[in-house]
Amino acid sequence: MITPQKAIHYERFEFNKWKPFDAETIVETPVSLTVNGEVWLTFMCTPIDLEAMAVGFLYNEGVIEQMNEVEDVRVCEHGDNVDVWLNRSVEQPKSWRRTSGCTGGVTAVDLLAKPNVSFNGDRPKFQPEAIGGLVDKLFESQELYRETGGVHTSALSDGEKVLLSAEDIGRHNTLDKISGLCLTKNIWPETRILITTGRISSEMLQKAARLQAPILISRTSPSSLSIEMAERYGITLIGYARRQRFNVYANPQRVNLGK
Repeated sequence: MITPQKAIHYERFEFNKWKPFDAETIVETPVSLTVNGEVWLTFMCTPIDLEAMAVGFLYNEGVIEQMNEVEDVRVCEHGDNVDVWLNRSVEQPKSWRRTSGCTGGVTAVDLLAKPNVSFNGDRPKFQPEAIGGLVDKLFESQELYRETGGVHTSALSDGEKVLLSAEDIGRHNTLDKISGLCLTKNIWPETRILITTGRISSEMLQKAARLQAPILISRTSPSSLSIEMAERYGITLIGYARRQRFNVYANPQRVNLGK
């Protein structure tokens, strides 16, 4: 099996001197997805939680709705392919569109289509300081990042604690892994908040909507299309979140702004 980190040696130049270092770096590797015996695509990913990533990807693409549609899911002996067997036949999308994901994500979802889910009202409601607290909890869940750096983390919270977290070199893969973990562990909290280290692009917003999370919080920026989509979906979109500050780009009604 492929491990998520790899030992490396490097040389650092600092203060006019060279110094040798031994460390670990994050692994990026191709892993194929095979559905009912047919190869669909190849992920570029970090080889951890691969079963969850495969199942979550199929869920986020709308191929499956529930875990009981999956007869079996397993990673091959060499760790470079995930086999998913469904209890019915499915047709592979005729074309995959490359997303803005940093490791070359793909989707067949029409991100400009009318959303089939919307979030109304102002619930759940949070005080501003609670947003910073959720970001702190995201940091606490970054186990692989503390060992290697160079990896994205996403977490699912019920507003009080982190229920699930996932790490990967691709930010979009982390949300596929979160969806897959929700399915395989049957964890579907009534309140769903997603916190991520990754930039919020359109496919990240779509995956959050698929998870029915009315609040999406990022350490960094959203794209223009993700803001438009958040407005249409009714998702509260928060970026550049830190302990004492954050920006609300869409649907601020779920944060008590004190105005």
